[in-house]
Amino acid sequence: MKAIQPRQITDAVAELCRRAATELPADLRVALERCREEEPSPLGREVLGRLLENADLACREQLPICQDTGVAAVFVELGREVRLEGDLEQAVNEGVRRGYQEGYLRKSVVDEPLFSRRNTGDNTPALLHLDLVEGDGLAITLLPKGAGSENMSALRMLKPADGREGLCSFVLEVVIAAGANACPPLVVGVGVGGSFDQCALLAKRALLRPLGEANPHAGYADLEQELLARINDTGIGPGGFGGRCTALAVHVAWAPCHIASLPAAVNLQCHAARRRSTTL
Repeated sequence: MKAIQPRQITDAVAELCRRAATELPADLRVALERCREEEPSPLGREVLGRLLENADLACREQLPICQDTGVAAVFVELGREVRLEGDLEQAVNEGVRRGYQEGYLRKSVVDEPLFSRRNTGDNTPALLHLDLVEGDGLAITLLPKGAGSENMSALRMLKPADGREGLCSFVLEVVIAAGANACPPLVVGVGVGGSFDQCALLAKRALLRPLGEANPHAGYADLEQELLARINDTGIGPGGFGGRCTALAVHVAWAPCHIASLPAAVNLQCHAARRRSTTL
């Protein structure tokens, strides 16, 4: 059985925080470049060019891609043959604390949401999601989630009779209502099924899938392409200035649900779709 020390987790999370904030994932860059080539609007192409220039500058100077360095959503896949020598949550939070302090990243977490709203000062606690998997590895994925896109996300308990078109209409409604506020071009995560709480997490997990990686379910793969086309037909465009490229991708994740339910969630991600992974 493989033993992993808390220090290893803390060091890994701290590095993920710094790198995710400053380095745009390669698949996102490819998607932005493709959209710039295909964008019919001159202003839209200009916006996409500026986004790419900003990403290059951030990486070169090791500065945040966006001033909103987000809440740290941390997804951990823990192998069953791994023995943790300490507290996982404590190690993850210490990594977030170090990464945000050492990287001079904006701290955006408040200790209580309604009354005091005091900033915790170190961007903790992280949003920690844990899955047990086979093997002797520990995989960590960090998704820094800014409020601009998160605030425009939504969940709705559809009726089973609403079906595919009802789901599509809901997704389009969310994207159109977001407009420029979610900082397009977007990655649109869609959760379908499960329960009220599970559905929202499905939508967020959908954002972790690399752009260009096909949905393994043929029906949902087709649904993703339909939604992407319909979103890009809205004309919102890069930065909300009009054009074709409103979304870079739509990713759908699903789960079994009750016969009387059709939960649906849309988690929007801005053009600074930051994520970074490592395995111990």
